[in-house]
Amino acid sequence: MGETMVLRWGSGMQIEDLRNHPQEAIISLKKLLSNGARVTPDPKRLGFYEVESGSLVYYIFAPPSAQKIILLATWPHESALAGCCHAA
Repeated sequence: MGETMVLRWGSGMQIEDLRNHPQEAIISLKKLLSNGARVTPDPKRLGFYEVESGSLVYYIFAPPSAQKIILLATWPHESALAGCCHAA
């Protein structure tokens, strides 16, 4: 992935969820994007980003000319994984 930056989307944005993620994830992503989220552009795909939160990473597509964000995937953030998988 590319360099991290902060982006903020307007309050009128819509989030389209292609994979039926939990409603809490959609609400959290909308708050992140409205307040200014740390994003990492995908260097291979224009308009695709990883959005970091405390425990999740969201993979989104944000068409440059649209007020719509498309949520494609989520996965646990590395820091969340590090705390859950210690050897006994």
